[in-house]
Amino acid sequence: MSRLFLILLLPTSLFAQVQPPTPPASAAQLDKVEVSGQATDESRRRASTASKIVISREDLLRFGDGNLVDLMRRLPGVTPGGRPGRGGEIRMRGMGGGFTQILVDGERMPPGFAIDQIPPEQVERIEIQRAPTAETGARAVAGTINIILREPLARQLHEARLSVGGDHGAPQANISWTRNDSLGPGLNYSLTAVANHQERGDDINTRQIGPGGTNGQIISRTLGSSQERRDSVNLNGRLLWRLGEGEQLTLMPFLVLGRGRSSSDFNEQVVDRYDTVHSDGQGDSRTLRLGGNYQKRLAEFTRLELRGHGGRTQQSSDSSRQERRLGSLVRTQDDHSETRDDNLHLTTKLSHQTAAEHSWVSGLELEAGRRDNQRRTLENGAPKPGLADFGEDLQASTRRLALYTQDEWQASPQWNLHAGLRWEGIESRGDGGPLVGAVRNRSEVLSPLLHALWKPDPKSRDQLRMSLTRSYRGANLNDLIARPAINNQFPSGPNTELTPDRAGNPSLRPELATGLELGWEHYLSKGGLLSANLFTRQIQGLIRSVIALETVSWDSSPRFVARPRNLSDARTAGLELEAKARLDELWPALPNTPLQLRANLSLFTSQVEGIEGPHNRIDAQPRFSANLGADYRQGAWSLGANWSYVPTIWIQQTETLQVRSSPRSVIDAYLQWTVDRTLSWRLGLANLSRLDTFNETLIESAAGTQQSESRQRSFTTWTLRAEMRF
Repeated sequence: MSRLFLILLLPTSLFAQVQPPTPPASAAQLDKVEVSGQATDESRRRASTASKIVISREDLLRFGDGNLVDLMRRLPGVTPGGRPGRGGEIRMRGMGGGFTQILVDGERMPPGFAIDQIPPEQVERIEIQRAPTAETGARAVAGTINIILREPLARQLHEARLSVGGDHGAPQANISWTRNDSLGPGLNYSLTAVANHQERGDDINTRQIGPGGTNGQIISRTLGSSQERRDSVNLNGRLLWRLGEGEQLTLMPFLVLGRGRSSSDFNEQVVDRYDTVHSDGQGDSRTLRLGGNYQKRLAEFTRLELRGHGGRTQQSSDSSRQERRLGSLVRTQDDHSETRDDNLHLTTKLSHQTAAEHSWVSGLELEAGRRDNQRRTLENGAPKPGLADFGEDLQASTRRLALYTQDEWQASPQWNLHAGLRWEGIESRGDGGPLVGAVRNRSEVLSPLLHALWKPDPKSRDQLRMSLTRSYRGANLNDLIARPAINNQFPSGPNTELTPDRAGNPSLRPELATGLELGWEHYLSKGGLLSANLFTRQIQGLIRSVIALETVSWDSSPRFVARPRNLSDARTAGLELEAKARLDELWPALPNTPLQLRANLSLFTSQVEGIEGPHNRIDAQPRFSANLGADYRQGAWSLGANWSYVPTIWIQQTETLQVRSSPRSVIDAYLQWTVDRTLSWRLGLANLSRLDTFNETLIESAAGTQQSESRQRSFTTWTLRAEMRF
């Protein structure tokens, strides 16, 4: 595979003798092709002035992943948090904490909506945009992942998928059914139902060491296990009316019902208050959304689009914790929480293409959201002292207004230019209870965005991209308005820096980032690609959680509290390499070899000002990430494997706090047998490497070193799926 990366770094002149393909369509022609659904993934990527990676439906479903988070691990520059098979935050360029913007059909996901609620089978493609545009939004410091869902087909088609699997002996099952049909001329629909069952078990293995380093006093040692069971039902559909020439209306209902149960038992060593703990939890969630999209051609080259969606997500949870010492019950804690998120989003967009090869788009976005949260905490059957001052109910709302305009201009057969301007204002309000009172936070950001695409020759297979952008990340609602969360291990009296309480900060400002991108792409004759991309971001007002000792109202003793705060500036930069090609494209001596190779390597560096190095990096950002894979197809059989790797991550979060997480080496494989056009079988194996994981926190203070460690095993999961089309 080293030869593949050497080729990636060769000058483009080495490929000058390759026969060039038919030149891509102009910007205006491309737009018409996309509307008709005939554009290919390669043509979308080549024709986009702003840097874009397009992953096809075939590539997404190849390994038979049960959720979108797991399959994104193999995408270029994407590093999901969490252990393999356990979900986690989706990160681009290794940047955690919400720097990555996630869109579904070009719209941000509303609060309470999780990406794993979307079945992978309903995704048509995923577009990774490395730099923001005025139309897709500027809340994308690291980049944007746009999930494009499938449109209804004009012909009748049924699809059914039945799968069973295992996770360390725990059963997994999934069944999905999709119907595409037409109700008459101009009226198509698609309906999908998915039922999912998951069971899993995990280890609990943590310890905390007091001042004195590894030879210091062990404050606590926890050993045990936990079990979890989840069941969900997903119902969604798309109804497409073609009302006339250049006019159509789409309705998109969406319903998700979920239920989860969990329990854990563990022994607590050294702690003198208790020695065993049993906890139980249960939760229910309901998400209901309705979206609509109306498009009308006002003139030959002018189009109006109106979009909107509204919905509600409700979540309820109950948990109980019982602490015992020498068999006797010494403390109980019961928590009940109910959360309701309501969201309404409206968008209007006007597109116009001129004879001078200008493609102009302007739009207006309105969004309103409201969150109502009720929480009850009982300690030994009575309300927790002190928390009553904050109230048991929390109401918060957000209002967002955005205006944007952009122009994409094909200045010549060699140059495409893209200029945009976006203004966005966000206001958050909340009632933090009698003690905190009303909270209001308002911010607004003006973002100029410039992109350019240059080809040495109109028929060249090489092209260069350049971007200069301004993006931002606003504080989320929980960071602005948050009722204090009391640490369970030390619920009263003094706590430690390793076990802080958590609270919000209504004075947070948005983080602003200036970005620069420079990329090169070379397209091979049989669909292969070689690319390299350089990027840098200068971030102002970095938000990070800071632990400090505070005099608090909920306890008579001072307690350590973690609150988000704006720190100083930060910088990050990186190099991203990507290669994919058939074996016979790289070695012509092996003609017609059906072996597809793919690889990507991303190198990252970052520095947070005001914090001493060498590990003063952006949160959760590794030094690099890599993927290496191959696919082979022969007749009715297809097989492939992928290896992804992220090294140990060291982060100096503050002057005294450092966190470390273990390297991740994950090997996945699949085998597919296509019986005929109506039936295929797929076997997927995930996390064949089964590396254990650990997370470590170190705090250096005047009292000495405090250390917290958590270790967990990871397991290989398998899935056997029957896929039917009729």
